[in-house]
Amino acid sequence: MVTLKKLFAVTAIASALTFSVSAGAERLRLGHVTPPSHIWHQVAERFNDNLKEASGGKHSIMIFPLSKLGGDDQMIDLLQSGGMQLAVLTAGSLSNRAEDMNAWFLPYIFDDVTDAAEASKHPAAREMLDNLKQHKLVGLGYTFAGMRHVISSNPIASADDFKNKKIRSFPNKLFNDWWNNLGAAPTALAISDVSSALTTNLLDAVDVDLDIVVGLKMYQQAPYLTLTNHMAFPGVVVASEKWWSGLSGEDRELVLNAFKEAEEWGFRKQAEAEISNLALLEKEGVTINTFDEAQLQEAAAAVVESYTSASAGIDAFYQQQRQQ
Repeated sequence: MVTLKKLFAVTAIASALTFSVSAGAERLRLGHVTPPSHIWHQVAERFNDNLKEASGGKHSIMIFPLSKLGGDDQMIDLLQSGGMQLAVLTAGSLSNRAEDMNAWFLPYIFDDVTDAAEASKHPAAREMLDNLKQHKLVGLGYTFAGMRHVISSNPIASADDFKNKKIRSFPNKLFNDWWNNLGAAPTALAISDVSSALTTNLLDAVDVDLDIVVGLKMYQQAPYLTLTNHMAFPGVVVASEKWWSGLSGEDRELVLNAFKEAEEWGFRKQAEAEISNLALLEKEGVTINTFDEAQLQEAAAAVVESYTSASAGIDAFYQQQRQQ
């Protein structure tokens, strides 16, 4: 149900996002939820640079980080109405509308970010993008944050240490199932509120990628990092179908080519960032614990079985990944 408050907010933002056109030039709007230091923002900047160069300066992208155009759900509303043109949406939020996106969060099916990036080329991964047309979105491709780990206020030495811990987790059923299977208490909280919640002991730990840890300096409140490497976390780069359908074939190709180079660049950049982020955290004095993944395999297997047996699309992705 759409509340009046939400309707007014969407209308106000949409009114402010009318195309900015001067002498045939188009300035596009792209929103995302991460800080400017994050790889998703860097990929958006690369996308913009490529588009400006390819169009001779005719087209450019104005980037709005940190949910300045709203959270994922609000941005989806704007994309569907044509109030904005582009966004990087979390696969987790999209999974509430397109459940096959949950395949990306199956625990321990990827070794690292490079492995996950290669999986974006699977036929099932491309089909996920095609299926977004049902939601008036055009899936352009993917961009990956780092693998998921756990940062905490106190050391975590074994799987038993997760029991009864309040862990900030992405608000998604699969994430909740994963942490519930480990006896933890998954807690939904805006990422902007995490640092203060750690300080006041409202949270014990955070399920997070290293880009966010570094970008928001979470290690100042939670100085213990446990390298669980349990999941990937892709962003999905989408376009408004309403906007896209009005483009010429030539302009569509221009946009796609500009993004595809940025996509591949982002895959390489994030693989490098995994190393540099870890080095920075070590330099900042964070205590880093290498976790024995075998302790989590039973919980991982239960989640994989539950989701692959319930969805043909998720199972197809899983089987394609297993064959690599």
